[in-house]
Amino acid sequence: MDAQNRGQADEIDPADQWVLNPQTGDYELRLDRSGAQSPASSSGTAGARRTARNAAEGGGPQGTATRRRTPPQAPRGARESASRQGRGDRPAEVPGQRSRRAAGGGGDRVPPGAGRRKRRPAKPRKKRVLGWLGAALALLMVATAAAGYLYYRHLNSNITSVADDGAGTGGFSKDRAINILVIGTDKRTGDGNQGYGDNDSPGHADTTVLLHVSKDRTNATALSIPRDLITDIPDCPTTQEDGTTKVIPGESNTRFNTSLGQSGRTASCTMRTVTEMTGIPLDHFMVADFNAVKTLSSAVGGVPICLAKDIDDPKSHLKLAAGEHVIEGEDALAFVRTRHSVGFGGDLDRIKIQQQFLSALMRKLKSNDTLTSPTKLVRLAEAGTKALTVDSKIDDIMKLRDLGLELGKFDMKNLTFATVPVLDNPAETVKATVVLDAPKAEALFSMVKNDVSLTEVEQKQKAAKDAKPGPLDGARAEAADVRVDVLNGGGPTGAAQKTLEWLQNSEGVLKSTNKGNAPAKVPATRLEYAPNQADQARKLADLMGLPASALVQGTADAEGLQAMTLTLGPDFRGAGVPLTGPAKLPEDVSQVQADKAVCAG
Repeated sequence: MDAQNRGQADEIDPADQWVLNPQTGDYELRLDRSGAQSPASSSGTAGARRTARNAAEGGGPQGTATRRRTPPQAPRGARESASRQGRGDRPAEVPGQRSRRAAGGGGDRVPPGAGRRKRRPAKPRKKRVLGWLGAALALLMVATAAAGYLYYRHLNSNITSVADDGAGTGGFSKDRAINILVIGTDKRTGDGNQGYGDNDSPGHADTTVLLHVSKDRTNATALSIPRDLITDIPDCPTTQEDGTTKVIPGESNTRFNTSLGQSGRTASCTMRTVTEMTGIPLDHFMVADFNAVKTLSSAVGGVPICLAKDIDDPKSHLKLAAGEHVIEGEDALAFVRTRHSVGFGGDLDRIKIQQQFLSALMRKLKSNDTLTSPTKLVRLAEAGTKALTVDSKIDDIMKLRDLGLELGKFDMKNLTFATVPVLDNPAETVKATVVLDAPKAEALFSMVKNDVSLTEVEQKQKAAKDAKPGPLDGARAEAADVRVDVLNGGGPTGAAQKTLEWLQNSEGVLKSTNKGNAPAKVPATRLEYAPNQADQARKLADLMGLPASALVQGTADAEGLQAMTLTLGPDFRGAGVPLTGPAKLPEDVSQVQADKAVCAG
């Protein structure tokens, strides 16, 4: 009778006769239980079975030796049982063993644990759990990365870009200041915007802000440029839809807001116009339409504002009572567009409203309420990428992220909004446009170019009250009483003559003379004067924007009509352009501190 038949006759599961010897790695068929076995099968239950079977078959005490081979005919249960034992898992009891133990009774019942085959130690459950957890986390990371990549592509597809046409630097870096031109267009695109005025217009540079973030990222200045400012628009090479470049002719003495949209001009032309006006090199531009105000204000959950009086403006559709409000969507757009119900009803009053709104929006953007809310951040990403048009050098979400990280480093208390100083246009009887207030505007532009913050200047002014008097402290002479000889000691060609013309024609310093080139070049611009000319020196320093370090006082008083000597050095940037940031803020420059809430009206 074969092994399976013998097993069935003895009520032994056939799979129980095939076992894996852990010492050899081979399967063994138990033909005779008295044969040599591995230590794992030489005692306990196996021994009891061997004794019972030998007695039934009449076998001797030794019997036939065990044969070793891989059992191709072994039943599936035997193979799985052996496989589980070979892997070192918990040994499974074959059905025959379970049935015999359950039967109970009988003289051949053995104590629990007797006759168990030797097995490899199982891996600790904790390690298996950690393994499963690691696998799950790996799958989650892959899935998240895939989702992140898809969302990255989605945000990129939202971005609209326009060529900068070489008008900007095309980049930014962590080791220098950043200058971004933010342009709000009045183009009536987007749902619900057709009711605001002329919806067929290609738009204008309706609201323009030059944002300067300092080199050390500690402070920022935002200059608002009035839309009705009369200025010169330069020739603008502009990329066309077919990829070709067309030079759009410039215009003199025209409104600043025509630098965008009109005659086919793009934002790159507005950038060129601002650079020529201010002398400030710009890195990038961003253009926002009406929808940007609506969607961004809603994305942050509303923007808090304060009104000093009731506003009912039928032009902007804003109707709000005096006091504090949280506005978003259409109300936010109406707020930044209103002007007929505040101040004198002009564009300069509207600029103040816009600065207050932007200050409040930035405070909300940088608040923990926004930064810790994934929902708001996602809404902001969606709103920002859909509502803004950027230059082609930053038309990627990762580049915008890097730029945003740099722009967001400054403290809100060191962000100052200022309006470019202007005067009513003297050429108009009915005042509708404005012109630059040149001395004040140049001083403000100089501060930005020289990376001096308005808040820092304020702090210096406060500290100066307690400081020891310096060369710039004291009385000033009248411009008509200032006598000065101008020499070129390393400045641009023709610098002395241009300075002379500016002093005489613009500043009233008629007692000035061009002395040509200096005998030797100087390392920096300097003004030499006698002690009794100190009041003249201070006045000229104010006009020229000279720092105290540029003033060199002699030891002997001047006699008669002796003039001071102004030598222009390599730091000279042009007639009327201050060498450094002014020692004090220009008077009457409109300012809004971004960290302070101000009631509009």
